[in-house]
Amino acid sequence: MRQGAQDYRLAGQSTSPAVSFPSFLPSLWAANTKFMRVLGIETSCDETGIAIYDSEQGLLGDALYSQVEMHARYGGVIPELASRDHIRKTLPMIQQLMDEKGITADSIDGIAYTAGPGLVGALLVGASLGRALALAWNIPAIGVHHMEGHLLAPMLEAEPPQFPFVALLVSGGHTQLVAVKGIGEYRLLGESLDDAAGEAFDKVGKMLGLAYPGGPRVAALATKGTPGRFEFPRPMTNRPGLDFSFSGLKTYVRNTLSELADEHGQVSEQDKADVARAFEDAVVQTLVIKCRRALKESGLRSLIIAGGVSANQRLRAGLQEMVEAQRSRLYYAQPRFCTDNGAMIAYAGCQRLLAGQQEGLSIQAHPRWPLESLPALR
Repeated sequence: MRQGAQDYRLAGQSTSPAVSFPSFLPSLWAANTKFMRVLGIETSCDETGIAIYDSEQGLLGDALYSQVEMHARYGGVIPELASRDHIRKTLPMIQQLMDEKGITADSIDGIAYTAGPGLVGALLVGASLGRALALAWNIPAIGVHHMEGHLLAPMLEAEPPQFPFVALLVSGGHTQLVAVKGIGEYRLLGESLDDAAGEAFDKVGKMLGLAYPGGPRVAALATKGTPGRFEFPRPMTNRPGLDFSFSGLKTYVRNTLSELADEHGQVSEQDKADVARAFEDAVVQTLVIKCRRALKESGLRSLIIAGGVSANQRLRAGLQEMVEAQRSRLYYAQPRFCTDNGAMIAYAGCQRLLAGQQEGLSIQAHPRWPLESLPALR
């Protein structure tokens, strides 16, 4: 147990009955501490992420196991298989990381785990284990919103953004523009009305005959494409507002491939590359246009991008060019913290635990969980 931690551990034992999640409860244990070391657990989908974050020393270590190879056989994530693999991997990964870093259980001050959104079975693995360890180690635990974790991932960098800013959350399940005043102070500016950008990338990957996950492979194929050969629409950019729609663009890709197919239904590799390039250009330019509009309408000067698609190099380049023209600034996490990971969960959980938030004894997972419903840190 670290120096100064004992005062709040015993006071932090929850005596309240199980309540409906999210039950962020103020507690006495955080009032007397200015530092925490938090174990983060991420099991929302097909990657098991573990990390230990110290509010004074920063990220002490992290580990990630991807299930991509297993799910690739089926062309997509199989929820039951994902849950079973999290059961096999999570606890051994925690033990291995702690052993490698020389960190003992009595030096952990809190546990954070992803409570949603995500696959309910996968979420319950991390939630159950996180709560069990917290009870066994007599420390507080908190469920973290997966997208808040992504949103705060750039805070792990050497030069983190300062509040307030506009955040573009762009992943396989979400495409959202959010005005961020502070942690928990979120105002939704716009979101996808159908497919998220990452989901559209994966579906186009299937159309092009690429292996799962399709998104990164579409981006790789696009580098071989001829710029400007095809001009795909930029959905919903010719009307006011900040919402997105990528379903029609996906259909446009399917129709184009159908037109390019020969009498045997085959499309040449160069045609596929040119289609991939046109699709990626359309998505990137759509996101750039909406981000420019969001900065202008909000009056903010900083933009962060987070989520798996934020690792896309053409998107980063397009947004960088835009913010420079707008005399604004762009922030993003390093690539390994763009996809699902334990570090972002440990960081987000640490901030809420330091603010005195924790949960009751119930173990629940939320496949759907509005980001703007989260309480602000005061």
